[in-house]
Amino acid sequence: MTGSIIARAPSGRDMFSGYVCDDAALDVLHQVVASLGWRIDACHKGGLRGALQALSVAASPAILLVDLSDCTDPLSDIDTLAEVCEPGTVVIATGRLNDVSLYRSLLTKGIHDYLPKPVSPEQLKEALERAQSVFLAPREEGEGGRASHAATAVIGTRGGVGTSMVATSLAWLLSTEHQRSTALLDLDVHFGTGALTLDLEPGRGLTDAIENPGRIDTLFLERAMIRANDRLSILSAEAPMGTPLLTDGSAFVQLAAEFRESFQASVIDLPRTIMINFPQILAEVNALVVTTELTLAAARDTIRILSWLKSNAPQVQPLIVANKVEVGTLEISEADFTAATERSIDFVVPYDHKAAVNAARRGKPFVEANRGAKCVAPLLDMANRVALGGTAEGAPAKEKATPSLLKSLDLLSLLSRAGKDAVGKNGGGKAAAAQG
Repeated sequence: MTGSIIARAPSGRDMFSGYVCDDAALDVLHQVVASLGWRIDACHKGGLRGALQALSVAASPAILLVDLSDCTDPLSDIDTLAEVCEPGTVVIATGRLNDVSLYRSLLTKGIHDYLPKPVSPEQLKEALERAQSVFLAPREEGEGGRASHAATAVIGTRGGVGTSMVATSLAWLLSTEHQRSTALLDLDVHFGTGALTLDLEPGRGLTDAIENPGRIDTLFLERAMIRANDRLSILSAEAPMGTPLLTDGSAFVQLAAEFRESFQASVIDLPRTIMINFPQILAEVNALVVTTELTLAAARDTIRILSWLKSNAPQVQPLIVANKVEVGTLEISEADFTAATERSIDFVVPYDHKAAVNAARRGKPFVEANRGAKCVAPLLDMANRVALGGTAEGAPAKEKATPSLLKSLDLLSLLSRAGKDAVGKNGGGKAAAAQG
């Protein structure tokens, strides 16, 4: 981006205000602000305290720069700033400390970027241009002029099938390849790996939301969500194992509503027990990505989940993703799986152990760490489908399984009975589980 002459944001706010602590920083700020075409008188001395005094009596700018050099407790002071700063403000902090832990903690608090001093004019200009692009990013329009929102949940038929890998990959692709502001919600409150996969600290945002649903609003999201990139934020937790999940589900519904207002897309990493206990989570979801493996148990549970959806969330478009598919080692074939579930598999992700290890070692999402790999192509196709609202539903199964093994053991009949029991008992039938 070259120099901008925009002095006011589309909302009518001033585009920028900056509060620094020393003359050297002020000189650099004057130089950069002038090159961007913004008002020089928007640059002030006074640091964070000056910002607090100004924002307590005046409207917040679109972009705010605050200097933390004079702060003895920067994290606590940022919390104080959040109380007077209006929702939607993009905040950049600068300060004397060059500390990765502080940087990550500030991002957890909702800060857009942190620049250790001394800051060069080039660094500061680049940071301000990135902040401006975030604030002015065009939003796609849906019906009635409202920004369209793609809401997707990802669930696994079994533990270990790669649900979190699929969820984080999908969220990452929506934010990077499709340029959509995206929220990732990891609802495995005790053992979620969404933040870990993105090499982030989970924070307390999700547990705070569950404990105090009434606090959930745009400002809460800005403070509680952790930024993974310019367009992707995550809300997750790592609650103590001795702390049970006590909720009526209202927090989940409120979070989904706020996501629709604040983001262009949202992805929920949804544990099976959460879905069954709180079906209202799926009320506004467009697509449900069912992640599975090609095994008998996974085929049975795919039937049960699809049957449960018909009774509890008929508006949701299911997408079937077969993950970790390794030819020659499958428990059942794709044709047998298709015949048993009476539903085509939408996407097949080949097994690639080296790719999984590479992503884990680099601390990056699977799709980012393995660009160009064969196993990533189906995930790209899945993101394209989700970005279109989950349309182009997988066709009903046309091919029947070969009658050898499955016919001799009568497992197709067993799986079909499991699906019928699931319909009769809303997915919680003990008979279906016993048949497994």
